Amino acid sequence: MRIISYNVNGIRAAISKGFIEWLKAANPDVICLQEIKAMQEQVPVAEFENIGYKYHYWFSAQKKGYSGVAVLSKIKPNNVVFGTGIPHMDFEGRNLRLDFDDFSVMSLYLPSGTNLARLDHKFMYMKDFHDYVHELRNEVPNLIIGGDYNICHEPIDIHDPIRNKNVSGFLPEERAWLDVFINNGFIDSFRHFNKDPHNYTWWSYRAGARGNNKGWRIDYLLVTKSIEDRLTRAVILPDAKHSDHCPVLVEID
Repeated sequence: MRIISYNVNGIRAAISKGFIEWLKAANPDVICLQEIKAMQEQVPVAEFENIGYKYHYWFSAQKKGYSGVAVLSKIKPNNVVFGTGIPHMDFEGRNLRLDFDDFSVMSLYLPSGTNLARLDHKFMYMKDFHDYVHELRNEVPNLIIGGDYNICHEPIDIHDPIRNKNVSGFLPEERAWLDVFINNGFIDSFRHFNKDPHNYTWWSYRAGARGNNKGWRIDYLLVTKSIEDRLTRAVILPDAKHSDHCPVLVEID
């Protein structure tokens, strides 16, 4: 089972850069998308169906051209859940879950803290999301949450931890939240296999950051410890360049 998570920073823009051809070659069973910035009717869904993704679900923000998540699957899910049922989390289209026979996959787009108002919203979202997932795991014990968490976990996950220590995405409070979230029964699938530095998933468009690999690792596939023995591989795919992010992949037996 191959699962990919990818913040495409606009699904229509990504398609214009060869995303569908890349997806056909990458051939995951399930792909979680974030920041689709489109409504379903604005997306050429037939092109996804033509390469095997018959089951596709779109949860867009109320604000057009903003945020939104999607999940495309070659396998028919047993159940699809749009959002969390918590209004302040759902109006921006940030959570979408597909339940399969013995595990579930969620696409998550956690807010960024670009200013004080958004940072307050981010912290509220983080608290409520932690509580939501804690309860959800009573119902869904085998859970994979793929997405853009907008947080670097450790200094190894950011190119310049000293200069960015007061920047949202690497604030001590954000990192502490992610630490608690992971340690409450999850595994960072990439770090499960790879402890090396200089592995990032997002680069600024400024100053040749991607070419110089001055990035941040803010995209994760977190899996519950209950499926740890089924993990076979987890990698970052930096050669995919349809976005300022790149995809992350996990394989599960």
